Amino acid sequence: MRAVPNLQAYFGRVRFCIIDIPMRIQPMLPVASEWHKLVDETGTQVGLGDIKLSVWIDECFPDAWFSNATRMSGDAVAYTRHKLYTSPKLCYLKVHVIQAQDLLLRPDILSSEIFVQVDLGSVRVRTSLSKNMGASAIWNEDLLLVAQEPFLDTLVMSVEQGTLDEHVSLGWHRLRLTSVVKRTGVGKLDMEWYNLDRPGVIETAREVKFASKINAKISLDGGYHVMDEPIHYSSDFRPSSEILQEPEIGVLELAILKATDLVPMKMQTRTDAYCVAKYGPKWVRTRTVVDSLSPKWNEQYVWNVYEPCTVITIGVFDNNQLDAIDRAGGASDILMGKIRIRLSTLALNKVYTNSYPIIGLHPSGVKKMGEIHLAVRFSSLASYGMLVDMLVDMVDMFKIYFNRPLFPKHHYDFQLSSAQIDNLRKQAVNVIAYKLSNGQIPPLKKEVVNLMRDLRPDMWSMRKATANYKRVTSLIGDFAALWKWLQDRYPKRPKQPCHIDAQLSGAGIATREDLEEELDTFPTQIEGDVLKVANDFATIGEMYQSLTTFTDPRASTIFFVFCHCVLIAMSCVTIRGVLAVSILWFLVGSKIQNLLGFRIGLENLITRLPSNRAFIL
Repeated sequence: MRAVPNLQAYFGRVRFCIIDIPMRIQPMLPVASEWHKLVDETGTQVGLGDIKLSVWIDECFPDAWFSNATRMSGDAVAYTRHKLYTSPKLCYLKVHVIQAQDLLLRPDILSSEIFVQVDLGSVRVRTSLSKNMGASAIWNEDLLLVAQEPFLDTLVMSVEQGTLDEHVSLGWHRLRLTSVVKRTGVGKLDMEWYNLDRPGVIETAREVKFASKINAKISLDGGYHVMDEPIHYSSDFRPSSEILQEPEIGVLELAILKATDLVPMKMQTRTDAYCVAKYGPKWVRTRTVVDSLSPKWNEQYVWNVYEPCTVITIGVFDNNQLDAIDRAGGASDILMGKIRIRLSTLALNKVYTNSYPIIGLHPSGVKKMGEIHLAVRFSSLASYGMLVDMLVDMVDMFKIYFNRPLFPKHHYDFQLSSAQIDNLRKQAVNVIAYKLSNGQIPPLKKEVVNLMRDLRPDMWSMRKATANYKRVTSLIGDFAALWKWLQDRYPKRPKQPCHIDAQLSGAGIATREDLEEELDTFPTQIEGDVLKVANDFATIGEMYQSLTTFTDPRASTIFFVFCHCVLIAMSCVTIRGVLAVSILWFLVGSKIQNLLGFRIGLENLITRLPSNRAFIL
């Protein structure tokens, strides 16, 4: 009997966790497809290829509609359509390099300095040079990288001899991220010894009798929030681990209606405009309205809200991917302007329908690129009526503002330096930009992701320095006029959500030379300590000032309720009682604050207060 070949060979499979599949809430856009690696039944990656799928949870498939059709023909039509994108799930990978032993130094290398080099994908980080120049080296340093789920990459630790420019490898160890410990708390992590493969020796040997070793602690820290945006206008603060994430507190609805009086971006007075909105891990892109200076989109989107002190960013871009020649030449989409709206400045269940100026910053000066019309609403999950909703919202906001830190607890237990945060943010943005710009039609180009994430918020700028100086002088003037504190500030609260302000940004007073240097990709100066202190001082002062201006109505209400309670308590107590409480507070105040959680609650409230830093170009 002749054997019949198996025509249904098994290549691999992809598994999805139900809680990880995004929910498609009407009228959201179709979920973008993604490439997934095929794995075998044991979960080990196989090298047989990838499969491209689009997975979501939905009640039913929507009916076909043709509102995104254009006059374009050919493959250019695909680059005009709207789409929903989801950022990949990221996690910090911490490599604590302790020491190495039994190193076989190379005598032909002039330098005997030793350092450790860690590679993950295209990212490479290094330790400092070891103080011991021998067979044993000690570092005791933390190296942080950004890893992407489902953690199928390979981590390579290499011990190098020589200088940072010229060095050779004394051995390396490859470690699959699937075998790395995943941490969600502050528990103790055991250190391990790893054998180092040597070039041409161990990797070809059948039995390893001797090997150099490296001692390290390696873990995936899910307690951190992977920061990919500047802190003061971030859209998410949740930890990477879903176990530690808080439930949603509301829903954000955004309607991108239209734009008017757009500036022509191409020859023959043409503009092919589309919008990108980003909040949390979800990005949305409207369809491109071809050859129109007053495009109408009329598209609506929905996001779940987990933290009220977050910012949604909307950018208006000119599409340069409609021509095949431009697309092949790597043409970039041009940013016309951005809008930022802070959710804590929105009243509950109120619809804000406004037009916002689209402000563009160019070497020739600041320019109004048009106006965009938006409708936005921040609503609660349950509706019991207007009065009950207000009371429930106040109670919930009081709990969040005082009892919940802005960042996950891991950020306070294991604090990261400013340099580490900046480096990790760049890594995260590069991972997200690569994921969203590859395998998607239309792709979300890398320059679009970088412009929306604002990779250079603290770069030196004379315009920003002047704006920060004016912010400081404005604060000093306000504090000098103490009588303003006695005025009724409530009628002066903002009636509309704050947005990017050209006057506040100092764009009108910037010279052409200042703007050319600021927009130069290779700046000749960096921000000095004095300017950074002025920026931080103005930001902190504006955060305290917002307590009385009702910029954040919930925080101001909490502050005024607290002041009234203190006033009532002091009116009921004699002067001797006030003095006794003051002395007791001075002597053992720190213990009482820690016992009652007052200091932690105050810090949680202050870190959530808004400032004008998010509204500067």
